[in-house]
Amino acid sequence: MGILSRASYVVRSKINSLLNRAEDPTETLDYSYEKMRDELQQVKQGIADLTTQKKRLEIQKRRLEENVEKHNEQAREAVRQDRDDLARRALEKKQAKMNQIEELETQIANLQDTQDNLVDKKNELQNRIEEFRTKKETMKARYEAAEASSRVSEAMSGVGDEMGDVSRALERAEDQTDEMEARSAAMDELVDTGAFDDAMSDKDSIDRELETGRTNAEVDTELETLKTEMGKSSAPAESDEETSSADVDEELEEMDVADEDVEAELEELKNEDDA
Repeated sequence: MGILSRASYVVRSKINSLLNRAEDPTETLDYSYEKMRDELQQVKQGIADLTTQKKRLEIQKRRLEENVEKHNEQAREAVRQDRDDLARRALEKKQAKMNQIEELETQIANLQDTQDNLVDKKNELQNRIEEFRTKKETMKARYEAAEASSRVSEAMSGVGDEMGDVSRALERAEDQTDEMEARSAAMDELVDTGAFDDAMSDKDSIDRELETGRTNAEVDTELETLKTEMGKSSAPAESDEETSSADVDEELEEMDVADEDVEAELEELKNEDDA
């Protein structure tokens, strides 16, 4: 294969591939169906034109037949008038018309045969078109169903990929959450154990234990002191309460005397005003 032949073959194959990708089978079927309908319409138009021509010939034949009858009457009338010359002329015209009628009958018969043949072909073509239409609709339905199924499969495939990404994202989020919860629990544990306080203080463990011992000793000493004080004050509590009651009574008596003095002074002032 020469270079030009190979190049031509490659170009044709590329064009064919492009056409295959660009071709929509449903549109191709519809186009083919419309073309067949156009052909059927042309056949019908041809039959109509042929029928029109046949009708014209039949009309012409009837007119010739009328002329034949007219020439017969002319010949009869010429014979009655003893005009053989006129009768002969009329019969000659009659014969010419008869010859034309025979030719027209032949043409009409041929047109009729052609018309019958076209009608048969038209009926056959129409049946083929109806069969093609049924197959076309069936094929279109199958193609559209396959196309819809393909779209659904592609969509499901896309959803599957997206769901895979989502699942992986959830796994990563769960891992991060577990890590954060573990870090939080560890921080709480360190706070509870005082690890942070130890880390922030410059005292060593011995100093902290000694300080804790001193704090406990001070608390114990204060507790003992509190107990001792409460033990001493429990016995004389009653005498103190009696002393407090006596003092209160004395103060109340003094307040009553003061009230009486105030009332006496008010009475004196009132008498003076009346006077």
